[in-house]
Amino acid sequence: MSAAARRALLLSLALILAPGLAAAQSLALKGLAGQSATVTPADLATMRHVTLTVSVEGKIHIYEGVPLTDLLARVGAPSGKALKGADLSDVVIVTAKDGYVVAVALAETDPLVRKDQIILADKADGAPLPDGLGPYRLVVEGDQRGARLARMVVSVELRQLAPRPPN
Repeated sequence: MSAAARRALLLSLALILAPGLAAAQSLALKGLAGQSATVTPADLATMRHVTLTVSVEGKIHIYEGVPLTDLLARVGAPSGKALKGADLSDVVIVTAKDGYVVAVALAETDPLVRKDQIILADKADGAPLPDGLGPYRLVVEGDQRGARLARMVVSVELRQLAPRPPN
């Protein structure tokens, strides 16, 4: 096969696969009442980012990402002084591409409840997350182990654990 034919074949494959790659990098969000949103890498890039320095398996990494509470707000999650009562039993389920699932209490994501932050990182040590870790990674500041550092995150869902009292 000639060099020109190889280039044409590679370009054709790239055009066929590009829509799937972009979709694979999107993040699905789901709220309690069925609200849903999709966050693309471009959306995430425009959101407020914070930086966390975290030790992972004895190595220090600097992660940059969006506070999880900001993402949850896109699907109606309460935060700040609005986070109270029955909302305190809600959990956030973070699912990775490989099926790994992590749960955190909604209250853990809120800066008025907990000093340490939880972010969805899109960068580590000044660069985009590498294949096998990204494009998104859950980073839980203050954890002593890296067990909740879910890699290749594809969805974030808010779930109600306890029934709400009648109004």
